[in-house]
Amino acid sequence: MLSNTPSPTNQAPTNTAPSRQLLWGFSALSASLSAGYGVLFTIVGDYRDVYGISARSIGWIIGVGFFAGFLSQMLIAPIGDRGFARRLVLVGVVVNALGLILMGIGDDTPTIMAGRIISGLAIGSATPAIRRIIVVGDPTNLGRNLGRLIAADVFGFALGPAVSAVLVGPFGLAAPFFVIAAVSLVLVAATLRIKVNESIGSTRRRLAVDLLRIRSFAGAVVLGGTTFVMIGAFDALWDLVHTDLGTANWMANLGISLFAVPLIILGPIGGKLAQRTGPFRLAASGLLGAAGFMAAYGFLPSGGWIFTFAMGHSLVDGLTIAASGVAVGMTIPDDRQAGAQGVLGAAQALMAGIAAVVTGILYESSGRTTAYVTAAIAMVVLVGVGMALASTTWRQPLSERAPVR
Repeated sequence: MLSNTPSPTNQAPTNTAPSRQLLWGFSALSASLSAGYGVLFTIVGDYRDVYGISARSIGWIIGVGFFAGFLSQMLIAPIGDRGFARRLVLVGVVVNALGLILMGIGDDTPTIMAGRIISGLAIGSATPAIRRIIVVGDPTNLGRNLGRLIAADVFGFALGPAVSAVLVGPFGLAAPFFVIAAVSLVLVAATLRIKVNESIGSTRRRLAVDLLRIRSFAGAVVLGGTTFVMIGAFDALWDLVHTDLGTANWMANLGISLFAVPLIILGPIGGKLAQRTGPFRLAASGLLGAAGFMAAYGFLPSGGWIFTFAMGHSLVDGLTIAASGVAVGMTIPDDRQAGAQGVLGAAQALMAGIAAVVTGILYESSGRTTAYVTAAIAMVVLVGVGMALASTTWRQPLSERAPVR
């Protein structure tokens, strides 16, 4: 734990090392949550073309799920620190499957949005609990394990477009949602026997917003949220932009899959790098680089150029995207991890939701350049805020800090 963070008075015990079964089992569940969103992300253009749903409404569909996730991560996630982390994960995955089914059968904005809300609430409840299980299971290898978890998330997200590409043509828009829901339920059954450390922390707080009094944690939350400003804008615009530029479907879908490859490969490496060299500096440098790519997307002349730049963007994200989660894990004691990860996730969901809605509106009203450049400027400003909040931490040499738990 960093030296400027108060130690818990009754820190929950941790396992000396997580079993490979635990790490891979819960990473698979996390990947299944991401896969459903990956499906949604790649068919929003079909929602517009087949069902006549506007770009503005698509922005709201993307955004409202993030807003729902914000609420559940703030209000429900802290329950994971009171001995219910596994239950939050399992219930969240099952409820998410119901949301996926609703998004699959819906053919109008209210129905699809309802499914997205249900899915957002479920993912927001389960994700911080998964992170708690992984962090508490092996704090010594926190960076590596969170990097692997992020790699699993990205793999799941990248799997969504592949499933859509195979199933939508012959079976319709509902098919990929149904398949991901079914796989999720199978994974739930497969993880029921995995042993999980459910030690109850000393805190009895219902919410975790008090943790924001720790400036380094607040800075990590802002940096983590900045990542999701990028994600919210990127997700809301990618399919629409490529559709309007006349990009071949194979290139647009392949771009998502290839974008994910460096994140999958480099995620664990980036997590270890963040823990060793300092997560705040790494997060800030990666986000500033990503802001440059976001601005460039607004000026590039074709979908092929956007595809090419996105490949460079993915390398930057692969090495740095785990850094904010590592910063939280290094700043907050074990018995507050679910609540802390929930606050981080809530901030990420809120910022992604706002970014998706705003960029969807800007794209429809003012065009691609305005939408992307606005997102890039917001990212640069937020990086400055996050680093200012964490200034006493990122300026302190790692050699002078207390070792990580």
